[in-house]
This record gives sequence, C-alpha cells and structure tokens, in this order.
Amino acid sequence: MNWIGDMNNALKYVEENLNRNIDSCEVSGAAHMSKFYFLRTFKILTGMTLGDYIRERRLSLATKDIVSTKDKIIDIAYKYGYETPEAFTKAFKRLNGVSPTEARKNKKNLKAIPPLSFQIIVKGEENMNYKIETKKSFKIAGVSKRISTKGGNNFKIIPEFWDEVKRSGQCGILEKNAGKLGVMGVCTNFDCECQEFDYLIAVEGDKIEGIDDYVVIEVPELSFAIFESIGPMPDALQDVTRRIFSEWFPATKYEEAKGPEFEVYSKGDPKAEDYRAEIWVPVIEKRE
Repeated sequence: MNWIGDMNNALKYVEENLNRNIDSCEVSGAAHMSKFYFLRTFKILTGMTLGDYIRERRLSLATKDIVSTKDKIIDIAYKYGYETPEAFTKAFKRLNGVSPTEARKNKKNLKAIPPLSFQIIVKGEENMNYKIETKKSFKIAGVSKRISTKGGNNFKIIPEFWDEVKRSGQCGILEKNAGKLGVMGVCTNFDCECQEFDYLIAVEGDKIEGIDDYVVIEVPELSFAIFESIGPMPDALQDVTRRIFSEWFPATKYEEAKGPEFEVYSKGDPKAEDYRAEIWVPVIEKRE
C-alpha cells in the first residue's frame, strides 16, 4: 500500500493530460481510489476541488505560452479547453489582473500555480483514538438543509442552522425523540464536484412527534471508523476531520465509503476544553 505514491500518480496523470478533457474517474483511477473518496480527500488536503486545480494549472500553462511563444491568443485559449476567447480572457484576468494581450506586452507580475505534490510529514502528533464498528441498517429522521462548501461557507451555515433549529424549538423536540446516539449532526448526499452536501440535525428512527417537515433517511449496513474528539466545538471536530484524511486514511487499509457521516455529541458544555464528541465515518477496505 503506497498512499502517497497513488496520490502523486493522480497528479502526474493530471499534468500529462492538461491539454485534453480530463475525467475525474480517470484521475481517481490513477490513484487506485473510488472517485468519491479521491475527490473528497483532494479537497480536504488541498483546500480546492480537483476541477479548480485543473483550471488553475491550465491557466498557468496558458500564461507561460502567452509570454514565451508567438502563438495566437485564440489558439492558446482553445488549446487549454476554453470554448471562447471571452471566457479565456475573463479567467486570465481573474488570475493575473490583466488581459492576455496586456500580459504579452508587459510580461510582468504574472502568476503561476505550480504542480502539487503530496509528501509525508511526521509531526509527532498524538495518537488518534478510534474503533471500527459495523452497524446494521437503520433509519434516521431530522430537519435538513443543503450546504455549500464553497469558500468555507459550511463553517458559517451549519452553526447558523443549529441556532435556527434551537430558536424554533425543534431541537428540544428532537431531544425528546432521541435514541441512544442522541441528537446528531449528519452529513450525507455529498456532491464533491459541485461542493454541496445535505446536513441533517437528526435522531434515530423514522418518526418525530411534534415536527411536520422532517425527512427520513435509511442508512444501509455499513462499517464505521469512530473517532474521539476532545475539545471545544466546532474547532476540535474540524481538527479531527483534517487528521482523519491527512493521517489516518494514509496509514490504514481503509478508504471512505459512500454513506452518511455522523457527529455524535455528549452532554455538557460544547465550548469546554474537555468536551467529548465522536465522528463516525463510513469506511471500506481499500482495493489494491
């Protein structure tokens, strides 16, 4: 198992095919990963989507061609996948602050997005406490909101959603209907390319007495990696999520499976330094 090598193979595949249409399935295949797992991992580790990275690399190569060749600007635009000169000029100005024509004349203060590479960095961080548990199919019910992760909007929208549910009294109703896992935060229906997912404030079961506009999701039988988070919300949970993808997955035989992720909360002050919560991530054994 060579996780770093597989990720870099995917980057190499991108670099070798920047002048043609790149399918995300082909890129994830070069990494020997499922498309879902690769796209989610790429976004978490780099802070950008695969599509954004490809566009920025193409613009970087186009910038180089603008200043180092005498090729027609329209031909350079078509070479790197832009359907119209106007679309190319708009993207070029967004990156460089000037038009392609101005860049060719001045050749100053132009930007380049270098190729990425993944490396192992040993930081000596604390061990991650986790367990693997297989859970039979069950249902959850709750209130739902479609969340965009563009520009980190999810970090703002989700706390606002919790505040809204608490103010409406729905959170108190959910607490009365809660099962063993309590009132959970649930992330599901990920669309990694559109950068969206559904977020539910939910409980186990298929009925919520006292709320009319709730949704019900059936969770299939899945194996979950369950991680402990200790510290104030939401920073502690976000840090554990980052470490799951940057440290835990690369060091194990697992990859993320398609399915809901759960945030399971304990009682107590969520802002306390010793506050405990759990992250449940669906996993499968990584294919060779």
